[in-house]
Amino acid sequence: MSAPTADPILEERARRIVETSIELAERGGFEAVRLRDVAAHAGVAMGTLYRRFRSKEDLLVAALEQETRTLAQRVRQRPPKGAEASERVVGFFEIATRGMVRRPNLSRAMLRATAAGEPALAKKVGVFHDLMRQMIVGALRGEPVDGAAGGISDDEKRVGDLLNRVWFALMMSWAGGGQSPGKIGEEMRTSVELVLGRPPGMAIPQTGAMERVVQQPER
Repeated sequence: MSAPTADPILEERARRIVETSIELAERGGFEAVRLRDVAAHAGVAMGTLYRRFRSKEDLLVAALEQETRTLAQRVRQRPPKGAEASERVVGFFEIATRGMVRRPNLSRAMLRATAAGEPALAKKVGVFHDLMRQMIVGALRGEPVDGAAGGISDDEKRVGDLLNRVWFALMMSWAGGGQSPGKIGEEMRTSVELVLGRPPGMAIPQTGAMERVVQQPER
């Protein structure tokens, strides 16, 4: 028996609902994403919203997945540069961190949603981590990785998951006011070099140098 075909109208409404949630979170953070407001701004009935999303956390985790897929497209078009794997991986985390801190209200709301502890959201949060792993492994290899056909090895998976956990923990700390963007960059460079080694001839950046790098606007 073939899988049921997705309803294109419902899918379009779901996309509009998620985009509306992103707009509201950008303006007012986590508290601004109220289900009735989302439905009203998206022009859908509450019943339509509840057919796809159970809570504001569900909405914001869906927003996180959408934003991460957008990041994946950007990285595919303009991959991090570097002759060595560690340079490329550090470059990837600089790109990912810039993307998050550029819209702090939205990013803090999405990160808060991942910490809701709802079992129903665990699989959806897992999609975000899978996408991050693919991009990290792509930086390791120096070429994009398709999660379904890329043949990620066990070693690549371990490295990708480890570095992703470190970055995610730093981002959660940033969301709570415990880390500056530049400190995240410095910690990630150190973590990558501990795992992969420092490229020959690479100088250790001066204190504060990563602050300037991470806070550069996207071009």
